[in-house]
Amino acid sequence: MVEISASLLSLKSENTIQTLYNLETAKIDYFHIDVMDGEFVENDTVSRMTEYCEYLSSISNLPLDVHLMVKDVPSYISSFLVFEPNIITFHLEAAKDKVQAMEWIKLIKENNVRVGISVKPDTKIEEVAEFLPFVHLVLVMTVEPGKGGQELIPKTVEKIRALKKYVQEKQIEVDIEADGGINLETVAYVKEAGADIVVAGSAITNSENYADVVKKMKGGIQR
Repeated sequence: MVEISASLLSLKSENTIQTLYNLETAKIDYFHIDVMDGEFVENDTVSRMTEYCEYLSSISNLPLDVHLMVKDVPSYISSFLVFEPNIITFHLEAAKDKVQAMEWIKLIKENNVRVGISVKPDTKIEEVAEFLPFVHLVLVMTVEPGKGGQELIPKTVEKIRALKKYVQEKQIEVDIEADGGINLETVAYVKEAGADIVVAGSAITNSENYADVVKKMKGGIQR
């Protein structure tokens, strides 16, 4: 059974607190906080995601899964540490080199937060191999990062499969998270490939019954 990290990217501005409450009672496992700076990706969601985190800090005890799609990674790590996230994930592509990526991993760990590293659809999974013993999670983007509502890119499923095989062979304990275009149809593909956590946004929030969708996603029920 996979865990569900509910993306707030497609959340409607009206009735935000009620929607957050409904998501929690639907038995999601994490709130997925998509932080975009308008530079690393086109959209800028910083103020909106900060606002959501402020709401959640007062109404929810569910863990925050913070996904940084930003250039200035250390600054945003600092900004979101105040919300005591369970995990902070940064993009490998944002680092100028491997040394810098390791510095960011250490910075997050020093603040007693779990570390995730993310790769875009065109980044080879081999590029994260050396970091796997030092992180808790690899987030495989199954769409191009930057906006919600996209369709899952089929080739990314094979990246998940290859990553799962590698970590099993090397006996590395790391979670695999899939993010982008995941709905009741596509969730089975990423689960079968080896994802431990799936990020779903509009597939849940655009539905009439959040709990039903979450239950079906966890159980891998298709169509």
